Amino acid sequence: MTEGNFVDYVKIHVASGKGGQGSAHLRREKYVAKGGPDGGDGGRGGHVILKGNKNLWTLFHLKFKRHVRAEHGESGGKQTSTGADGADQYIDVPLGTVVRDTETQEVIHEITEDGQEIIVAEGGKGGRGNSHFKTSTNQTPRYAQPGMDGDEVDVTLELKLLADVGLVGFPNAGKSTLLSVITAAKPKIADYEFTTLKPNLGIVEYREYKTFVVADIPGIIEGAAEGKGIGHRFLRHIERNSTLLFLVPADAPDISKQYEILLDELRRYNPEMLDKDRLVAISKSDMLDEELKGELKAELDKNLNAPYIFISAVAQQGLTQLKDKLWEMLNKEAV
Repeated sequence: MTEGNFVDYVKIHVASGKGGQGSAHLRREKYVAKGGPDGGDGGRGGHVILKGNKNLWTLFHLKFKRHVRAEHGESGGKQTSTGADGADQYIDVPLGTVVRDTETQEVIHEITEDGQEIIVAEGGKGGRGNSHFKTSTNQTPRYAQPGMDGDEVDVTLELKLLADVGLVGFPNAGKSTLLSVITAAKPKIADYEFTTLKPNLGIVEYREYKTFVVADIPGIIEGAAEGKGIGHRFLRHIERNSTLLFLVPADAPDISKQYEILLDELRRYNPEMLDKDRLVAISKSDMLDEELKGELKAELDKNLNAPYIFISAVAQQGLTQLKDKLWEMLNKEAV
C-alpha cells in the first residue's frame, strides 16, 4: 500500500431514509359498497450502518465518498399491505475505527470486531394506515399517518490501528528499516528525517508459525503532543498497542534523555500510554565495539529506567532476541 492510499481520517454526511406514508385506502369490491378502511402501514426508512471488516486497513475507500444516503420506505397499500422497507446502506470500515459526532466531537461508537454493525443514522418509522384508526364512532377514517423523517448527521471516522507492538522513536531512528527486516512490509526508507509520512503495519513471523503485528508511525519530535511536527497526528495509532518498542540509535548524544523525551510526549498526549509494557531497542549497535558497548551498558543500567536490548537491523544483530522478548511481553499473562 502506498503512502497516498493510507487514509485514517474522513468526514462524511449520512442520511437515513424517510418512513413510507400510511395508506388511507377504503375497501371497495363488487357487492361491497362500503367495506371500510383497509389502508396498510408505510415501510421503515433504510438505516445507515457501519460494519467492521477485518480485510480493510485504511479509510481510503471513503476518501471521495462524502455523502451516504439510505433508501426511503415505500407507502402502504390496500388490503392492509405494508410498504417495503427502504434498503439499508452499509459502510464497511477497518477494525479500530472510532466514530465521532463531527459537531460535538463526542465519541459515538468504536468498531473493533469483524462483522460488528452499528447504526449511525436510524431510518424513519413508517406511518400507520387508516385501518388503525377505525373506532365505533369513526368507522370510516379517511386519514393516515405520514412517515417519519430519517436522521441526518455529520460523522468523523478516525482509524486507530490495531497492532500488538507500536514502534516509537525520533525521525531517522531506523524504525522503517527495522520493520522491513523483521516483517514483509516495504516501507519507504531513506537517509533523511520524516521519510515515513504515514503509519506502516507489518506482521512478524515468529516460531512455530505464530505471528504478531507491529505498527511503525512517523517520527515523534519534542513538542509533538502540542502539535509540532507530524508525529502527533498519528499518536492515536499506538493507543491500542499493548506493548511499546522505543527505538533509540546507538549514536544518539544521550540515549536515556531521548527515551525520557519520547516518554514525556506520550505522557502529555495520553497518560494511560505509560501503563503499557515498554522495551527500549538500541538500534545501529553494529557501530559499537565490545568496549564501547560495555561502557554504554554501565551507563544505561544506571540511568535508563526501562529494559533494553542492543540490535542492528542492517547487520541482523539481536533480532531473534528482540522477537523473543516482544513475544514474551505480549504473552506474559498466558504464561
